[in-house]
Amino acid sequence: MQEADLIAVMEIELRAYEFPWTETIMADCLRVGYCCWVLESEEQIIAYSIVSVAVEECHILNLCIDPDYRGNGLGKYLLEKMLLVASEHRARIAFLEVRPSNRAALSLYENAGFNEVGIRSKYYPSGNGREDALIMARTLILDE
Repeated sequence: MQEADLIAVMEIELRAYEFPWTETIMADCLRVGYCCWVLESEEQIIAYSIVSVAVEECHILNLCIDPDYRGNGLGKYLLEKMLLVASEHRARIAFLEVRPSNRAALSLYENAGFNEVGIRSKYYPSGNGREDALIMARTLILDE
């Protein structure tokens, strides 16, 4: 992902989420050097991901597939690529937060070997106030 991609990324973000990230947040992720990736089809951005890697841990901050392209395995593909990049950066464990109401994302993460390790109370904004986040984790590199 590059700064020039932010317009297309934000178009997807706004269509995908009721409570989207702002362009400032996306730009800050690029500025601080997070691993930010886009997935293109015919030179059109159709998905993106943002991962922070530090001190042998990675945190998947955002994984989003354009709603028009969901259900084709792109989430699995992009998640696998992010975990590979994190492993190459010597991350030993991956963390993420997910809404309990996001059944598709929960299924994706569980099928990729993530397990629930905690809850962040009232983490996400929702139409009814706030929604908890499930904290999930997966080991990437076993001790050598």
